[in-house]
Amino acid sequence: MDEVSLNTEPAGDDDADGYEIEGDCAMTEFVSQTGIMQGENPLPPSAGMEFDSYEDVYYFYNCYAKQQGFGVRVSNTWYRKSKERYRGKLSCSSAGFKKKSEANRPRPETRTGCPAMVKFRLMESNRWRIIEVELEHNHLISPASGKFYKSHKSIGGGTKRSLQLDSAEEVQKIRLFRTVIIDSEGNRSIDVDEGESGNKVDYSNQLKLKEGDAQAVQNFFSRLQLMDPDFFYVVDLNEKGCLRNLFWADARSRVAYTYFSDVVAIDTTCLENKFEVPLVSFSGVNHHGQSVLLGCGLLASGTIESYTWLFRAWLTCILGRPPQAIITDQCRTLQTAIADVFPRASHCLCLSQIMHKIPENLGGSFEYEAIKAAFIRAVYYPLRVEEFEAAWEDMVQRHGIRDHKWLQALYDDRKRWVPVYLKDIFLAGMFPMQPNEVVSSFSEEFLVKSTPLKEFLDKYDQALQTHHQLEALADLDSRNSSYMFKSGSHFELQLSELYTNDILRKFGKEVEGMYSCFSTRQLNVDGPVITYTVKEQTEVDGNRREMRDYEVLYNPSEMEVLCVCGMFNLKGYLCRHALSILNQNGMQEIPAQYILSRWRKDVKRSYVYDHSCSGIDINNPVHRYDHLYKCIVQVVEEGRKSQDRYKIALQELDGILNKLCITEDCAL
Repeated sequence: MDEVSLNTEPAGDDDADGYEIEGDCAMTEFVSQTGIMQGENPLPPSAGMEFDSYEDVYYFYNCYAKQQGFGVRVSNTWYRKSKERYRGKLSCSSAGFKKKSEANRPRPETRTGCPAMVKFRLMESNRWRIIEVELEHNHLISPASGKFYKSHKSIGGGTKRSLQLDSAEEVQKIRLFRTVIIDSEGNRSIDVDEGESGNKVDYSNQLKLKEGDAQAVQNFFSRLQLMDPDFFYVVDLNEKGCLRNLFWADARSRVAYTYFSDVVAIDTTCLENKFEVPLVSFSGVNHHGQSVLLGCGLLASGTIESYTWLFRAWLTCILGRPPQAIITDQCRTLQTAIADVFPRASHCLCLSQIMHKIPENLGGSFEYEAIKAAFIRAVYYPLRVEEFEAAWEDMVQRHGIRDHKWLQALYDDRKRWVPVYLKDIFLAGMFPMQPNEVVSSFSEEFLVKSTPLKEFLDKYDQALQTHHQLEALADLDSRNSSYMFKSGSHFELQLSELYTNDILRKFGKEVEGMYSCFSTRQLNVDGPVITYTVKEQTEVDGNRREMRDYEVLYNPSEMEVLCVCGMFNLKGYLCRHALSILNQNGMQEIPAQYILSRWRKDVKRSYVYDHSCSGIDINNPVHRYDHLYKCIVQVVEEGRKSQDRYKIALQELDGILNKLCITEDCAL
């Protein structure tokens, strides 16, 4: 597999003086002489990929072109006055149009002006970076036709060596070559530093693998690829060719992201706490509020470079569509990497993790219990920013902890984790609003600090299947069992037709809570917006109730309602205070903008990866196979959901097979 470096340096143009050469250069001859054109690329080209040389870029794009079924031309090469190449453009062989010929019998036009291309340039690091990519063609492409293109003519029958597993004495390395290919005779294209088993290994620059781990990783990826044609993975190597970082995601995770991409939690607990398995997981919540896995990685260390590589790998996997909000642990390196890779996403810090660290950071304080209670009140109780600021100031002043470094760091980051600052960010229930709320992690059920890598890989499939089964059971429960109403509210009746049962149960608590709200009165009117206050007795410190005023803004012309508690953005459904105002104003239904499709049970969610191919060439057997495979997987997904569907699917498939056999007999 080709090594791809996904790092942070901007890929802008410089103002270097130079000149440009157009047309096919001697690249094809170079490939013929070196004989390295063998193997396949697991990834399409994307902006940010880096390579050691100009030739490596050509090799990578040409392998991709052969796999997809089109040829490659060198459209442009830019040179400096020193005759050093500093920029290039590779295009589909159908790019542009041939010059008009005055010959009596000019050749017919074979080009289509195809826009597919990659642009790349030489960076200050002396590596070549892809800076612009266009993947779409304006003509049909076919992998079967690759042998007819000039750029592919030197491709032989050798095989690419993707993994070289070491002996028991050298179990620390998995070697993957960037563009280094082992030919069919088994000769290496370059030499690799073998190292000595007695040398001290720098594990900050490579994964710490025990005996058998390398083989386990290979078996794990091979098995997933056989089971899932859309399984995605990226491998990062250090300068010695040793495995440094890994990322992978199956098709179901990739499709799940298209449904639940609004909020993503990145869990680095295993890496930061030095688990045997340095796992970093990407997760969201599904339509039942259950955790759903969106990708996994293994990192050698928690450096900015490693996190940046991982995030860019995941961004490639999800086709460059970043989430709206990201939740992580408090970590400066994480914040730096996220700001670079996901600059437009709202970055929040996991409040559960912060609360979990209170004993570790404040446990030695003289008045620990009093400080902890004051901390919890300052974080969860305020409804407005000024209330939090006053409560925090009172805490640090009263207990003499103003100079505590951990608290200072938290205060500096307060806009990322204190709920009162996050009301404008949609967080889909992944951010706790009460001290007793805990957000679960994907790996906590089967991964502890001492779990070895091989055991984790063995349990991974089982854990995924458990999560999938829980979702399927919840789907069945929402479709077939009626929700037990605890009130006669028309709001609850409305959502019972739309939402899954798990979300209805949470919403039902807010409907019940309407009866604890009273003394609703109008404060003022500002144009179309009416301001109300709603009184409610709320629980404070676990054993005491206190009367509180909640301010609610209501715009009847736009059907908008906004409560100061911010529950709709934090949880994804309206709070009791907003419902009380709607009810008081005679609203029989919740306005449409507060009905979210992510919670709906009537949305058909098919976890089959959609390649969004531009067209099917029915004359091409590969295209026919791919299209039929995609269609039949959809049948399997629907057929597995119940016994009745299963029987119907089997019956229809038998009918299809009989028709195909009859057609074949008639053709004979």
